[in-house]
Amino acid sequence: MRALSAHVDGLKAPDYTTIWWRISKMKIDIAPSVELDKDVTIAVDSTGIKVSNRGEWIRKKWKVKRGFIKVHIAVDTKTKQILAIEVTREDVGDGRMLGRLVKGSAGKANIKRVIGDGAYDSKNNFRMIAKMNVDPLIRVRKNASLKGGGCMPRKFAVVEQLGNDGWRKKRGYGYRWMAESAFSSRTRVFGEYITSVRWKNIVNELLLKASIYNLFMKMNLN
Repeated sequence: MRALSAHVDGLKAPDYTTIWWRISKMKIDIAPSVELDKDVTIAVDSTGIKVSNRGEWIRKKWKVKRGFIKVHIAVDTKTKQILAIEVTREDVGDGRMLGRLVKGSAGKANIKRVIGDGAYDSKNNFRMIAKMNVDPLIRVRKNASLKGGGCMPRKFAVVEQLGNDGWRKKRGYGYRWMAESAFSSRTRVFGEYITSVRWKNIVNELLLKASIYNLFMKMNLN
């Protein structure tokens, strides 16, 4: 850019530090122009992101443990676009982030159903989702009790799923793979690690990548 700016009057190329600080201070909306239908089904999931590009051999040789960052997303099962994203430390459970993902998605669309695996199976989550007038399509544990324990939405899910192998196809549970597909696409395009070091910059980097991913999905829809 500096070489090209020498041939254009009045053009000054910013240096690397200026560009980096501008990016790190950006307020990012991952889905500013998502066009959605009236009723939307979202799939939720999480994955770990490496904080370093160091190989496994180096970690084993020098006993280096950097850990990883956990990314939680909610994906529209029709458009494959990410509606909500949360970035946490590796020790944060998936179930704790379900409410924030659903509320974040509800700010962009009319959420009618949420699909999640057994990591989101808890009475609190079933109660919370039901109070939001959203259908919780969450896989319950195989040893789940038929007793409601004060949570009727979860009891209905237990009765429906236990001993009924056809509930997945009937209810569309298979669409949960949309969230896994989003993680797979992100890894192919951006790699499996991040380059930022500070927490704020790490979050911004992941938000930017999610925003770019949504732009790609929008281009495919058009």
